[in-house]
Amino acid sequence: MKDNRRNFIKKSTALVTATAAGIGLLKTGSATRRERQQLAETVKDAGMEMSEAYFWGPDERRVALAKQLNVFGAVAGVNPRVAGLEQAVPWKYETIKAVKAAWAKLGLNFNVVEGPPALGNKTKLGLEGRDEEIDNFIAFMKNLKRTGIDIICYNWMPVISWARTQNDWPGRGGALMTAFDYQDVKDLPLTEFGEVSKDTLWKNLAYFLKAVVPEAEKIEMKLAMHPDDPQVDSIRGISRIMNSVDNFRKMADIVQSPYNGITMCQGNFALMGVDIPALIREFGQRDLIHFVHFRNVQDLSGQVPSTKFVETFHDEGMIDMYAAMQAYYDIGFRGPIRPDHVPTMAGDSNDHPGYSTIGAQFAFGYMRGLMEGVVKSAARVG
Repeated sequence: MKDNRRNFIKKSTALVTATAAGIGLLKTGSATRRERQQLAETVKDAGMEMSEAYFWGPDERRVALAKQLNVFGAVAGVNPRVAGLEQAVPWKYETIKAVKAAWAKLGLNFNVVEGPPALGNKTKLGLEGRDEEIDNFIAFMKNLKRTGIDIICYNWMPVISWARTQNDWPGRGGALMTAFDYQDVKDLPLTEFGEVSKDTLWKNLAYFLKAVVPEAEKIEMKLAMHPDDPQVDSIRGISRIMNSVDNFRKMADIVQSPYNGITMCQGNFALMGVDIPALIREFGQRDLIHFVHFRNVQDLSGQVPSTKFVETFHDEGMIDMYAAMQAYYDIGFRGPIRPDHVPTMAGDSNDHPGYSTIGAQFAFGYMRGLMEGVVKSAARVG
């Protein structure tokens, strides 16, 4: 039995090594034509890890459909209830270990924490208690790494995070899409925190990064900053700073490290008025892309950055999705990638706009077709 297990491990390791080598050969064009054709048949999903979002827990139908589609990555927060723990502290090792084990029991790999605990308004607004919050975040990183999770998707949007002004925009065939129009929020009253300046947010971000990135480097934890969503100047007096490509360059330069990276959320970056494939290549050269939100959008404002937009089906927005997938492949991105926001399709509830289960299935199929296309295209080169 031990010999069988040892042989299995050797064969599995050899397959992974061969596949990784094959990806490199296809990328560089150093394989023969026949080798490229053979390798193209073995490189699954262009070497990337297809993943699904489970922000409201492991919905039975969503899990079953994802597994039937051969999508085994699970992106979620650390929700103690998933493991049957009601009052557990989410950044403690025992909690994270139990939550990861609960996902594994379902046959899924909990691979990205999106929306980390121990990172809130105290840190982003520079309020009393931020040092304790940052200490808890560092402990959280270390405990995550102990369980094998090495990517944290976070944002710098205090008080008001993800925001849409319409969740039932009529889309293709009656599908319901999410939309945003700044005119609907520009005159809303200030929050209890009053005016929050960009300078304040930059100072607090620098304080956070200087404390956290060196610790992330020690354990090889990938911090993946998500763009502001929407990427407008401010909402209800709360400024936004992660809303331009230049500001992302500035963020990366505060503490230069491959672990101070980004979540490449295509929709938000596209609405900043940039060419997505070109941006992927720029960030890829700096090894900054740790996680991808593969989605499509359509600007309705004619302004840069956009002040009015709708989130579309993957095959009908303003982004050249094939060129984007080609760029990820060319830069050697091999991390987790998920569809992100999708329209709500017939037969699905719109209780969680942007996260229709059926809409996600369409997106996965579309993405997998693009992945196969770029791999086979690489196999034909030369």
